[in-house]
Order: sequence, then C-alpha cells, then structure tokens
Amino acid sequence: MEVYEDIFAKFLAKKGLKLTQPRRYILEEVFEMHTHFNVEELYDRIRSKTSKISMATVYRTIPLLLEAGLIQRADRSEGRERYEHILGHPKHIHWVCKNCGALWETDFNSLYPALIKRAQDLKFKPDDIELTVKGICWKCNTNDNENQSDEK
Repeated sequence: MEVYEDIFAKFLAKKGLKLTQPRRYILEEVFEMHTHFNVEELYDRIRSKTSKISMATVYRTIPLLLEAGLIQRADRSEGRERYEHILGHPKHIHWVCKNCGALWETDFNSLYPALIKRAQDLKFKPDDIELTVKGICWKCNTNDNENQSDEK
C-alpha cells in the first residue's frame, strides 16, 4: 500500500467512510499526475481507464483529499479550480499571469524560514503556508517580451 493510500484510508476511517474502489481510482490518478489538474481533467483521465467512476464521485472526493492534506488548490484557471498533490512535494510559490493564465512554480525554501520567524514574532501558529503571486508575465507585458525567454 502506498503512503498516500494509507493516509487517505485512515483519514476516511476517522470520518466513518471507506476507501471504495472509485475513491481508490481517484487517489491513484491524482498521484500519477505531476501537473495541476481540474476535476474534469481528472475525471477524463480516470474514464479513459475504467467506466466505474462518476463525475459526482470525483467532485465529492476532492474536498476529502483537501481535508486529508493530500492535495491543495493550485490556482483558478478558466473559471475552474485547479489542484495538485502535495504529499512529498517541496513547498513552492505559484506565479500566475492574470492575462494568459500561465503558471510557474519556484522554490519556497528561501522564504519559508522568514515567514515562520515572522509568525513566531506575532505569536501566530500557521497550519500551512501557501503563496501565490499574481501579475503579468513577460509574454503578456509588451514592454518586456522582446528581452525575455521562456527559460526561468
């Protein structure tokens, strides 16, 4: 049994729920994906492998995965929430272009200690820290797009 499966099974048991086969399909697909995804994309990927899943089950399982701490909201794109699995992933910053919706991730390690220190100074105990920076990317900024490249 994978670590994420064990965590989710124990989480569900505490809520009086079971790790059913459809929930297992969802969990496995989430952890096979190494990109951000929305519910519809997740459903389509699972449906390409089995017909034993419903869109409603996927929608009902996402909040459970969020509450279990296995996924997080990554961003909102094209009017849909996008998610990513976080178990085993290093903390990172999301940089989101408000114009084209492009998303980049960069390491969070250099900022994390300063944020924790500031929280301690404020006598604040954070449960989690997520950082999203929204703005205009170099491709959409006509003043800068001639001097930049896609490489970050």
